[in-house]
Amino acid sequence: MKIRTIISLLFILVSTTIYAQKRVKVTGYVRDADGNPLELVNILVKNSLNGTMTNEKGFYSLNVTPGDSVTFIYSCLGYNKAERIIPSLQADMRLNVKMNYTSINLGDFAVTAIRKQTSTMETMQADKVKLLPDPSGGSIESLVVTFAGVSSNNELSSQYSVRGGSYDENIIYVNGIEVFRPLLIRSGQQEGLSFVNPDLTQEVNFSAGGFEARYGDKMSSVLDITYKKPKEFEGSASASLLGGNVYVGSSTGKFTQVTGFRYKSGRSLLGTMDTDAEYDPRFMDLQTYMTYAFSPKWEATFLGNFATNKYRFVPHSRETTFGTIENSQKFTVWFPNSNENDKFQTLFGALTLAYKPNDNTTLGIQASAFNSEEDERYDIAGEYWLNDGSGDNSTMDAGSSALSVGRYQEHARNRLHSNVMNVGHYGSARVLNNTIKWGAQVQMERISDKIVEWEKRDSSGYSLPHTGDGVNLFSNLYSQNKLESTRLSAYVQDAFKFRTKQGLFSVTGGVRGSYWSYNKEFIFSPRVSVGFIPNANQDLTFRLATGLYYQSPFYKELRQVVTDEEGNDIVKLNNQLKSQRSIHVIAGGDYTFRAVDRNFKVTAELYYKKLDNLIPYTVDNVKIRYYGENCAKGYAAGVDVKFFGEFVPGTDSWISFSLMKAEQTIRETTKAPLPNSPGYNIGLFFQDYFPGYKRVQLNLKGVLSGGLPVTIPNKGYEDGYFRTPAYKRVDMGISYQLIEKDDAIRDRGFFRYLKNAWLGLDVFNLFDMKNVNSYYWITRADNNQFAVPNYLTGRQINVRLLVDF
Repeated sequence: MKIRTIISLLFILVSTTIYAQKRVKVTGYVRDADGNPLELVNILVKNSLNGTMTNEKGFYSLNVTPGDSVTFIYSCLGYNKAERIIPSLQADMRLNVKMNYTSINLGDFAVTAIRKQTSTMETMQADKVKLLPDPSGGSIESLVVTFAGVSSNNELSSQYSVRGGSYDENIIYVNGIEVFRPLLIRSGQQEGLSFVNPDLTQEVNFSAGGFEARYGDKMSSVLDITYKKPKEFEGSASASLLGGNVYVGSSTGKFTQVTGFRYKSGRSLLGTMDTDAEYDPRFMDLQTYMTYAFSPKWEATFLGNFATNKYRFVPHSRETTFGTIENSQKFTVWFPNSNENDKFQTLFGALTLAYKPNDNTTLGIQASAFNSEEDERYDIAGEYWLNDGSGDNSTMDAGSSALSVGRYQEHARNRLHSNVMNVGHYGSARVLNNTIKWGAQVQMERISDKIVEWEKRDSSGYSLPHTGDGVNLFSNLYSQNKLESTRLSAYVQDAFKFRTKQGLFSVTGGVRGSYWSYNKEFIFSPRVSVGFIPNANQDLTFRLATGLYYQSPFYKELRQVVTDEEGNDIVKLNNQLKSQRSIHVIAGGDYTFRAVDRNFKVTAELYYKKLDNLIPYTVDNVKIRYYGENCAKGYAAGVDVKFFGEFVPGTDSWISFSLMKAEQTIRETTKAPLPNSPGYNIGLFFQDYFPGYKRVQLNLKGVLSGGLPVTIPNKGYEDGYFRTPAYKRVDMGISYQLIEKDDAIRDRGFFRYLKNAWLGLDVFNLFDMKNVNSYYWITRADNNQFAVPNYLTGRQINVRLLVDF
């Protein structure tokens, strides 16, 4: 018994000793080859079930039994597995790992597998957008329109619609700062350059709905852009028939800067339209982003932009054939003494000061100012002839085939001056497994608007509308308004992860509140999203998001057209207008897999948006005209599917498909589709190399989108509508790499400063498809109206040269 007692005591003592030291803590950071933190990396102790995952900062912590030769396995989708062997693990230690990645390069973007998408925000790396065949001159938005749920029916514009929403329902951030655009632009050919400069862009985040509370009060989507912080000197220059770009980036340790200059003309592209005219569009943009680190804890940043868009247009004649083979019609116009001169000039500046007291906390203050001077001046006088397509339009003599002969004159002297200034505070803190973010902002707006525009029509010698009492204007609009107001907004949100036996859950919840002094309205927006990665199959990801999204009116929504006693249309501001509201419910998921030794991913989302307090609007080209009152409600529902991967070895492509239904009810009586509801949309981006010779690269972009509803000018949906034909377009670019890093020519003279050089040939609108996004309406003396389609650009060849240094 004594021996047994002694053995038992020794066993208990040894067991207690082993138990006391059997667990040691291993911590560390996991980063990619460029030093960026990797989230959701699996860390597993070999030959055991003990494991964990990295957080959004790439940090992990794991309790491990001490022993000899302990092996850690690190794995992440899109990265090569890494193993670390510790010969003798006896005490707590720090183990940092760098993983070599094999990213999924989607054409002009590198959509990497850095993290699995557990929220509605999709992340992309914008590193090759320069090779994209884009009639707008190269923009981030040109690829966004091929994503699921996104549509566009105008290749001259960078504006887009998301899940039936208007262009004004999309919010754009650059380095956490909201950016604005001019308000008077009425056509894509006036628009010029997008604010976002692709040369300066490091990362792109896009959400088609269900986004976090830290993003502002918009109802449709968020495009969140992060600009570069270069580690060494870099630059590029490009030139084409559409214009040219120059970019320079540098770093001196504490100071970094990226600066880009862009010039776009587009004269040759506009020359493919039906109107024979002198086109003189000149769009210029100078943008810079600078950072300075005073110390490891303090950093200041500055984002500045100056843009000037000048559009001069002198039309001579136009000839448009439309209709069917059985009912062909021809519209011919002569323009005596007509011209248009528009100027849109914007200044934007933002200054940020950030303080990081420790690795888990960031505090900052931010101030920005936006100034826009917009001037729109045109006098367009046309003498037109509409016949059945079989007559001769070389003279103005009325023949048997004439359907209508008349004149019209359009006049405008519009000016708009806007100032938007804001100052705010933001912060984030990591507490245990929670990442808390908060912010507050004060925004002051001052807008001065003066509109004088009218249109005169006559048909067969009669002034329209024909009353018999005198000469009348067909339409007119007058505005002399000023607006000064203040907006207050704040948000707080928390993101955390937890693991169960079923898998990893990622939850983000938050609230946002805003107040506007003009209509004295307070809005409150709770939002939440949940992501789930099952242990049973980590190739699957599921997510669910819902929230209340308000869109507080900006200046355009406030404008309400009323008719005075003399029959003139006058713009008044409606200070009783309230925010539009949308309730989002989104359910989706991803499935990643490998086939024929390549990576692929399928994404699908179902969504439903309940819409209240809507402010109805009509669209003409890219100009939105609101009713100026909350008199509608509606809904939008649909499914978005995106399939992308390495269809061709060494390249990446994707195809997206969207099916939707979106309707509104106006004043409880009129049912109509939402103005930007195409019904269906297909987007394609395909990349290929010449077989056996990767210096020759092909980029193909295609869009097929259903037609949009159109109303009669100056009328609403109550007077009827019809849909435009489907928008269909294919752009193709072929690029040849003249110089690459391994070429011997780089050792000679000037060429040693070059990294790459590309010579490209683009064919815009490859199949020369006639697309329509607006109409010109003519009225006969009997008040019958004809809608003459305004066709967009035809086939165009573009040559470009791109050099990286």
